[in-house]
Amino acid sequence: MIVSLIVAASTNHAIGKDNKLLWRLPNDLKFFKNTTWGNPVAMGRKTFESLGGKPLPGRLNIVITHQSDWNGNNQVVIVHSLTEAIALAKSHHYKELFIAGGGEIYKEAIQFAQQIYLTRVHTEIEGDTFFPELDSANWQIVSDKEYAADAKHDFAYCFQLWKRK
Repeated sequence: MIVSLIVAASTNHAIGKDNKLLWRLPNDLKFFKNTTWGNPVAMGRKTFESLGGKPLPGRLNIVITHQSDWNGNNQVVIVHSLTEAIALAKSHHYKELFIAGGGEIYKEAIQFAQQIYLTRVHTEIEGDTFFPELDSANWQIVSDKEYAADAKHDFAYCFQLWKRK
């Protein structure tokens, strides 16, 4: 099974502030939906709560939390570690597991990842949550598609696919 990270990050690696996204990029939301559809998506509790506490439709939602008494809702699977989330997806024979944040989950998950779907947002912006900087000794870009800012997209951005070397 492939473990993939999926993230939108600014050029200074910011991914969020106050548990919210930092930009309005409808094409990135569509990309996320289309890429993850039908696959399991693992995320931290705070990331899940930032979605309004509602599961992403069309995907197995796995919420990682250290809080033993947190129950989310009956539409998500709760696990207490990243390795438990990976084992769960493997046990159901999925071909790919998507890790969707937040910052601490990404830092832990990068060691397990074979690929990263990175929407690079071409701006430096203040944030309180960051994506780890990618080491070019371990990662290479295999696809990079650029898009300009427009009336619907606050910033220019690109969709990149990174693969582990």
